[in-house]
Amino acid sequence: MISPAITDENVTAPAGFLRRALMLDALVTSGNGLLYLLASEPIAEFFDMRTTPLLVVGAFLVAYGIMVAATARPSRPAPWPTRLVIEANIGWALVSIVAAVFGWLGTNPIGTAWTVAQACVVAGFAALQWVGLNKLQARTGGSAVDQRAVRTPS
Repeated sequence: MISPAITDENVTAPAGFLRRALMLDALVTSGNGLLYLLASEPIAEFFDMRTTPLLVVGAFLVAYGIMVAATARPSRPAPWPTRLVIEANIGWALVSIVAAVFGWLGTNPIGTAWTVAQACVVAGFAALQWVGLNKLQARTGGSAVDQRAVRTPS
């Protein structure tokens, strides 16, 4: 007996949704990182902080954005790298909120509001990616692996 094949039509929509959520994250994250790297002095002045943290965070964000883009590249993003991105985004959002609450960044109120706002955006990316991964796995029987024409014992 042949089980119903997982057709491209069954997984195209959720895979596309997940890929778009990952790519949006990659673009926004890399863009934010480049902005921190290229305009660290005026941003630091605006947020009333030192430039060094912006340069470090900017470099990290560019590298992380590239990794997220690589995760989004396959037509069906693999589950474990996608989960890693989701967990990293949740961690980033939580640490950002804690840093804002305890004043660890030493920014003015505008910088603190920016920290909270970007934490919300990153948490939103994690939520979109989680939904996309769950939809993809629901359509592929719990895995994002191509299982076309899987034979089951009769």
